[in-house]
Amino acid sequence: MTQTDIHATLQRVTDRIVGRSAATRQTYLTRVESARNSKPLRGQLSCTNIAHAVAASPAADKIVLHAEVKPNLGIVSSYNDMLSAHQPFLGYPDIIKAAAREAGATAQFAGGTPAMCDGVTQGQPGMELSLFSRDTIALSTAVALSHNMFDAALYLGVCDKIVPGLLMGALSFGHLPALFIPAGPMTTGLANKDKARTRQRFAEGLATRDELLQSESQSYHGPGTCTFYGTANSNQMLMEIMGLHLPGAAFINPGTPLRDALTAAAAARAVDLVARGKQYRPIADVVNEKAIVNAIVGLLATGGSTNHTIHLVAIARAAGIIIDWDDFDDLSSIIPSLTHIYPSGQADVNQFHAAGGLAVVIRELLDAGLLHNDVLTVAGDDGLRHYTQEPWLDNGELKWRDGSDASLDKAIIASVDTPFSADGGLKLLQGNLGRAVIKCSAIKPRHRVIEAPARVFLSQEALHQAFDNDELNHDFIAVVIYQGPRSNGMPELHKLTPVLGVLLDRGHQVALVTDGRMSGASGKVPAAIHVSPECALGGSLAKIRDGDIIKLDSLTGELTANVDAAEWAKRTPAPHDPSHNEWGMGRELFSSFRTMVSSAETGAISLFPVAQPETQTTPDNAATVAANTGASA
Repeated sequence: MTQTDIHATLQRVTDRIVGRSAATRQTYLTRVESARNSKPLRGQLSCTNIAHAVAASPAADKIVLHAEVKPNLGIVSSYNDMLSAHQPFLGYPDIIKAAAREAGATAQFAGGTPAMCDGVTQGQPGMELSLFSRDTIALSTAVALSHNMFDAALYLGVCDKIVPGLLMGALSFGHLPALFIPAGPMTTGLANKDKARTRQRFAEGLATRDELLQSESQSYHGPGTCTFYGTANSNQMLMEIMGLHLPGAAFINPGTPLRDALTAAAAARAVDLVARGKQYRPIADVVNEKAIVNAIVGLLATGGSTNHTIHLVAIARAAGIIIDWDDFDDLSSIIPSLTHIYPSGQADVNQFHAAGGLAVVIRELLDAGLLHNDVLTVAGDDGLRHYTQEPWLDNGELKWRDGSDASLDKAIIASVDTPFSADGGLKLLQGNLGRAVIKCSAIKPRHRVIEAPARVFLSQEALHQAFDNDELNHDFIAVVIYQGPRSNGMPELHKLTPVLGVLLDRGHQVALVTDGRMSGASGKVPAAIHVSPECALGGSLAKIRDGDIIKLDSLTGELTANVDAAEWAKRTPAPHDPSHNEWGMGRELFSSFRTMVSSAETGAISLFPVAQPETQTTPDNAATVAANTGASA
């Protein structure tokens, strides 16, 4: 593997993460090593165990499984036929099983995981289960693999919490090779800008519900992921840039011969990667500190979902690696913005893929020393450089060739030399309100700094009511409190986007500050989100009152309430009654998650203990932590 000289800041952040994670990473790797076995793992089972596990298998597979010589692949899938992104997975197990047999192995459907859609639950009570579904998926992945029948695993998932949950579960079985298999995006429908325009017209009462439904149905119209660059498609980018997909697999449409060929090839490649295969490659070796840094770089360069400032932290911790928002922020200072995909531009992911896609982005970043090439991937021994290739069918045979040397549409993919922005799409904000993140890639320059009076709300619904009452036709910063993981499960607040967008378009200076989340498709409205500590953990955001002047400066990274220090010190948090979030739509079943979950910056994890305070103190951020916690640096 050749490696361009790495940018000094990239290397410094990587070294910092390695040092910070030394003890936890070693503990993780020691556990992985104890689980490794050079023979098919089902050989450790009793005859009774094996008989139960293969009783329903086809006769030919049963013979192979009884022999305990050939590899057996486990399939973990998020298939359901209600959600467009997951419906294509229906036929994948048959493709995988056939490909495994051809490679001299077997495959079994190990188990399913739940898959909920934030697009369906936005603004609904079920949205309060969304974040916790990630950890539920990790648990269900562990259950699926707990039978110890498998020598490698194939993970079928796409959307928001599903891929992070599957990956966290996969990392708990770090001794197993793992390949992630996507379903791909649906074909292009109604342009995203037209969809957004109809949503705003509906918010203003200028479009009917029938018009809105027609617009949405033209946007979300067939099998596959939504075509905007939200969390689902950010997931696929991450799996590719972390080396867990086959190269070029992320954005091939479902129901195409190339999509099916890639699924079969993933199964065959998994056979190569088992302990007695051609190239043993457990997932613990693939997901290391450099792979995590590459993931952050990919997120920044493409203007990916803010949800991954939570999910990537949790994924890293599942591999014994500790990252925080200082790492994102420091990398953002050197990573250029290379894509204009909705909501950061007008193109969808199909147009992005046609313009050269991830192969061009990865090539640009590698050549500039802004990615680590010297990583292990499921594709082979050429490091991340493999992922500058693209798949194609040559008379029905799957092959790879070099991707484009440069963007085929410079309005969609820029070069490192002439980027859309010199810095990445995310920024850390901090001040007397705590620490937060903001997605800057879709914000116009005139909205990068907002200083305006606060208007405090306890819910999305309260803000909507104020809008309907015509109370918001002025400059203000909406402060929506008690929306963090401990309060109500940290639902996305995407329902706010249309009304705040309307006010922005009317010429008002408008922004949002909240301890909640926004959609992965959050766009033009400046939004300081994931404020930590959250209000339910004593965060200062709950001390804001209507009329307080707040400064949100995404250029300098400032998030401050301009309130007299003595007045600020004596204020008490606004009262909060969480009882209406505790039951209904299954929320009562998740009470333990709300009680145990860690902060947003530590990954909003409920599966294992995460040390507080909110941030990890390192030599580089000790002063910041001290300022935000009242401790001595």
